[in-house]
Amino acid sequence: MRIPAHSVCTAIRDDIVAGVHARGSRLTEELLARRYGVSRVPVREALRTLEAEGFVVTRRHAGACVAEPTEQEGADLLEMRMLLEPLGASRAAQRRTEAHLKVLRGLVRLGQERARRGNSDDLRSLGGWFHETLAQATGSPALTSLLTQLRHKIAWMYVVDAPADPVESWAEHGAIVDAVARGDGERARAITALHTERSGAAHRLRFASGQDRADRVRSSQHPVNVTGVRH
Repeated sequence: MRIPAHSVCTAIRDDIVAGVHARGSRLTEELLARRYGVSRVPVREALRTLEAEGFVVTRRHAGACVAEPTEQEGADLLEMRMLLEPLGASRAAQRRTEAHLKVLRGLVRLGQERARRGNSDDLRSLGGWFHETLAQATGSPALTSLLTQLRHKIAWMYVVDAPADPVESWAEHGAIVDAVARGDGERARAITALHTERSGAAHRLRFASGQDRADRVRSSQHPVNVTGVRH
């Protein structure tokens, strides 16, 4: 698989989130460079970035390895999300552009249509695009980056059950966009806080303690899955 050098970081992160590189496994520059079809220089830079983001750790005598966050760290991520997503919606109400609104409204229309049809696979993707666009609408690169990292890490650590009532969930998305369009930051914050709190209950940790130990045993024998297929 050959990818542009500037996309190596994204590719490695995506593979970590997807489980291609197991928690605790070594990330060898040579094998990663071969897997992604690049030199070792962009791989080295990518690993530094991913370490700063918390996806990679450097261990003595082992080098770069996939991080193994604890259950408490996972709980902290959800708490941070409950604080930052409402803030992001409030900022979006003040700073959004017409282009942002057009995309958000289009996503809500599609989401509500798919929710009525019961197409859960489409809804998951549409929900991710919705929250990504809402983060971009904050007009704050720092806040957008934090929200993006949170989404990646939460997707890595948690399985998210489909909402019990997807129609209601997408009605909340629509209400958020209405508030953002009116420039009503307080209402956008309040609705997003409620939406985030409700969705938090659907998150289940991917790795129990026993599974973690089994993963480490397997990954110690196969440091990097160089033949895995990205999803």
